[in-house]
Amino acid sequence: MRYLTFALTKGRLANKTLELLEQIGITCEEMKDKSSRKLIFVNEELKLKFFLAKGPDVPTYVEYGAADIGVVGKDTIDEENRKLYEVLDLGFGKCRMCVCGPAEARALLQNQERIRVATKYPRIAKDYFYNRKSQTVEIIKLNGSIELAPIVGLSEVIVDIVETGATLRENGLEVLEEVCPLSARVVVNRVSMQMESERITRILNALKEVL
Repeated sequence: MRYLTFALTKGRLANKTLELLEQIGITCEEMKDKSSRKLIFVNEELKLKFFLAKGPDVPTYVEYGAADIGVVGKDTIDEENRKLYEVLDLGFGKCRMCVCGPAEARALLQNQERIRVATKYPRIAKDYFYNRKSQTVEIIKLNGSIELAPIVGLSEVIVDIVETGATLRENGLEVLEEVCPLSARVVVNRVSMQMESERITRILNALKEVL
């Protein structure tokens, strides 16, 4: 029997995923050793391998078959737009992708004005403004604190993930429009889904039961 490989998003999502997998009897003791420098963790008994990756890399590992199964945020799936199956919403890591800005920017959105939008998620922003709103905008890709952009005049609005909205409020910004709800999702490699259908389906069904 070949190994099934899981790619997990580093940090909170990986911790929550491992807790969930434990509930269905899938454990990986090696991963609990915080001092370990290992990159790949193995459960020999169940023929499973696990590795941790940065969020945006998880869909890439899954598309190319380096991982059979991945757990990653919906924002990353939409932004990376890889060829894979999105099969299960795990329901944790909940937040929203929103258009945010100062209150006066609301009118610019309603009047479909040509504005500048700063974001870490250019694909999601483009799809929202061009395809869903039919509003022509200039999208500026940033990597750091997106909230800074409207404050210093780089853009009128931003498209970003909102959890509590505290950072927005502290900086005089607010949610103007909601793009989509987000949470952690399970993705599966297309070939693995056919070749290992039985094992993967068994894992997915067990996860559905505990969710």
